[in-house]
Order: sequence, then structure tokens, then C-alpha cells
Amino acid sequence: MRAGAENRKKTIAAGALGAVALVCIFIMYNSLFGGTSAAPPPTATPANSTARTTPATTPGQARTQVSGNARTSMAGVDAAKLATTSASLDPTLDETAMHRTESLVYSGTGRNIFSLIYTPPPPPMPKNVPPPRPKTITLPPAPVGPPPPPPINLKFFGTAKRQNGPLQAFLLQGDNVYLASAGEIVAHKYKIVSINPNSIQVEDLQYNNTQTLQLQMQ
Repeated sequence: MRAGAENRKKTIAAGALGAVALVCIFIMYNSLFGGTSAAPPPTATPANSTARTTPATTPGQARTQVSGNARTSMAGVDAAKLATTSASLDPTLDETAMHRTESLVYSGTGRNIFSLIYTPPPPPMPKNVPPPRPKTITLPPAPVGPPPPPPINLKFFGTAKRQNGPLQAFLLQGDNVYLASAGEIVAHKYKIVSINPNSIQVEDLQYNNTQTLQLQMQ
């Protein structure tokens, strides 16, 4: 009889300790994960039902129980999700026009809408544009004619006149000295056209060219 009574006492004590432990675990869970949100407002109950509401003790232990709806609201529990978009709240709302206006980008030309005088902005300057190439002017080729005749290879250095004779000219070609009158030919290629005291005219018979030789003093 005593052994049975002792076992019964131990069983009762173990059950009481287990209940206390569960209560402690529940209080710690509410204090850690329950948050600091305030208790929700009491829910209206119908007139024919009786409601009993326990006063709120702490933010983590606030609890409201409605007997008519059999609903319990605790602090830290997620709220009920009503809808995902505004269209589900209002089926008559057309969001297509709203999204179209949100995607519009103003692309004006910079005109002042508060002024009646419009001055267009200058065009943008081009970037990285190579400089214009200089224009190459091609001149027409100069007409090519015959080369000029070479100068007459004679040196006029004096005159002489005999009594009652014509005026003669002293001419030098290299080491050869000539005394020639008008009309005579020197070195088989130069014809004396005229003789003056300070100059003579000589015709180059090879190139058909007449040149004037000035008097040169030695």
C-alpha cells in the first residue's frame, strides 16, 4: 500500500513539473518571437452572442478571444492577406493606361513653354570629326616650246676704222681674235649685221637668232 501511494505521488509531482515547464517554455517563446506589436482591437460580436475578453497583460502575451467567431488573435502572428494587386481589390480598375503613362519619357526640344518667342537651340557640335582635307589645285601644264637659243660666243672689245674705210669691230672667241666689218661672217657661224661704237648686232646663222653685244672693256 505504501509503495503504491509513493508511486502515485511521484507521478503527480512529475506531471506538475512538466506542466510548469511547458508554461515556462510558452512564455519564453512569446517573449522572444512574439514582437512588440500592440494587441489588435477587439472584434465586434453579434448581439445574441456573449463575448469575454481577457485584459491584456504584456505586449508578448496579449490575446483576445471571441466566443461567437471562435477566433483568437495573438501578438506577432501575420495578418491575413487580402489581395496581391490593386486590380484584385477593384476589378473595374484598368492598370494598362497607368503603366503606359509611367513609361513615357519627356523628349522635348528645350523650348520655354512660358515664352511666346521661341529660339531654337544651336545644333550639337559633332565629335571626333576629322578636319577637312585641303583642296588640291591642279594647274594645267605650261606649254612647252622650243628651248631658247644659246648666247653668241663672241666678245666685243673695240672698234677700228681705216682711212676712207668702213668701221670694223674687234671680236674675241676663246684665244682667237677677229677683226670684222658689217656683212662678214666670224667662225663660220656668226654674221656681223651692224657695228656701232658701243655695240654690235650679230646673227647666229645656226639658230637664226640675232643678238646685241655690248662693248666690254678689258
